[in-house]
Amino acid sequence: MALDSIMGHKFRSFLTILGIVVGVMTAIVVASILTGLRQSIVAMIEEYGTSNIYAFHLTTGFGEANREERSRKPLTEKDAEAILKQSDAVEDITSVAPQIGSFGDGFDDNLTYEDRNYRWALTDGVTPNYDKITNLVLREGRFITEADNQQRRNVLVIGVNAADALFPNKEGEIVGRVVRMNGTTWEIIGVIEKRKAGFFGENEEDRKVFMPLRTARKAAPHRDYILHIIKAKTDQVQTALLDTEAVLRQRRGVKFGEPNDFDIKTADNFIEQFDSIIGGVGLAAIAISCLGLLVGGIGVMNIMLVSVTERTKEIGIRKAIGATRSAIVMQFLLEAMVLTFFGGLIGVTLAVGISNLIMLFVPSLPASIPLWAVILGLTVSIGVGLVFGVLPARKASRLDPIECLRYE
Repeated sequence: MALDSIMGHKFRSFLTILGIVVGVMTAIVVASILTGLRQSIVAMIEEYGTSNIYAFHLTTGFGEANREERSRKPLTEKDAEAILKQSDAVEDITSVAPQIGSFGDGFDDNLTYEDRNYRWALTDGVTPNYDKITNLVLREGRFITEADNQQRRNVLVIGVNAADALFPNKEGEIVGRVVRMNGTTWEIIGVIEKRKAGFFGENEEDRKVFMPLRTARKAAPHRDYILHIIKAKTDQVQTALLDTEAVLRQRRGVKFGEPNDFDIKTADNFIEQFDSIIGGVGLAAIAISCLGLLVGGIGVMNIMLVSVTERTKEIGIRKAIGATRSAIVMQFLLEAMVLTFFGGLIGVTLAVGISNLIMLFVPSLPASIPLWAVILGLTVSIGVGLVFGVLPARKASRLDPIECLRYE
């Protein structure tokens, strides 16, 4: 009976559930994008190493350094030596001088080769064990050695973006070539393999240009920022974290009860930080969806009240031949729930189509539809019909059968 009533007024039913469709569709599309982005972040962090700890004097991750942080003294190479010496839970540690040419320190990080130029390099000075700690894979050549670092050689390991820009169609023939950067010549000793994971299809390492840490300190002496990446032993990440924090607090003279004047994070901390960001976006999407569902629910209530009025004589006949109040309530509640279920079903179908179109036209934007979002969307749509169908159903059940039979 519910299906017959809906199919008998197709266009009216569609307009009634339009708010439900928009609400469910919005929620699922946003959930699919956020889920896809989270999966990308998790995959990227896992590829770099889940047992790594990151220590820096400024905020790392998705936050920005405030004015107070900028007055902090940077970490040093001696800090790394102290951490490695005083913690049994630390397996290895590497130091990174991040982006030495990107902050106006007088270092020009544009790479040129013959008539080609690459302007987007992120130039880092690193210690020789950086590749092992971050699971870096080389497409060709070798990584920086201790001899390169101690002798401050002008050697580079470049990312795939720089390699493709400077040496198109030269894969396998790049090692040994000499490029110019910062007014001097540099020999390319290795090319990084593109990371499998990335954010919006891109990984920061694709733009990296690595040089020995001591070479970086010589090339940009005013750039003394150092990031320490600490590799903890298996199943000892928290112990290594506490040990590292204690060593740095002691060396930097942080008193008991005072907050750290440095930032220290594990891989899990980065994921938690990202979750807090997408949580805010998710709440905004839920608010928009709830608005659509509210509008849709009011429309359902309105059309069900109209339906009760249109079918007054039918209700009177049913009551006259023995239909109970609960039977009448169930009839109209089921009709409202079936109506909103169709709205949810259309919303889910459109959301799946939109998500697939997003992945088709923007492959770098992940849009993975979680099963829980589909189930929740359908459940909520049925719930809206249940809630907003109560009033019309109760009104129908309370009609007097004699008055109904007289109704014109």
